[in-house]
Amino acid sequence: METPIVMSVIGPDRTGLVELIASTVKAAGGNWLESRMCNLGGQFAGVLRIGAAEGRRDELLDALRQLEEKGMSIVLKDADGSSGGACHEVATIEIVGNDRPGIVSHIANAFTRRGVNVEDLSSECRSAPMSGEAIFEVTARVCIPEDCDVSELRSDLELIAADLMVDVSFESD
Repeated sequence: METPIVMSVIGPDRTGLVELIASTVKAAGGNWLESRMCNLGGQFAGVLRIGAAEGRRDELLDALRQLEEKGMSIVLKDADGSSGGACHEVATIEIVGNDRPGIVSHIANAFTRRGVNVEDLSSECRSAPMSGEAIFEVTARVCIPEDCDVSELRSDLELIAADLMVDVSFESD
């Protein structure tokens, strides 16, 4: 039986990093299960879930720690499979508007007040096609608990959208 491990990695972006990580995992008897990776500001950043073959967990952890000698920062945690809370409903929230400080903070605060867990979040700042103004976009996949009134959550998000002058869309999955 495999032992699941979650690994975060960050370091200066360069060609061959994914291959280096993948070959390290394979050589130590690991199984690459899932990952999210990207280049943020010239830094390669990634989160992986890896299965360690039975009896080879320590070998895999040691091999992954050795990646630090190649200029990467590594954090390793055992993955117990638990999540941030009971999920009654899944929804996707999208926010788009002129960039300004605090957009994610306001939205995250609304989620926390209602007990909503963020399962996946991505954001980017880009230039508007005509004006060149900075446009900020956030997409969040959230897990809504049974005791959360979805209409009240929507209302909270609409108030934030009006206050920050951003557009918010809410879709139940």
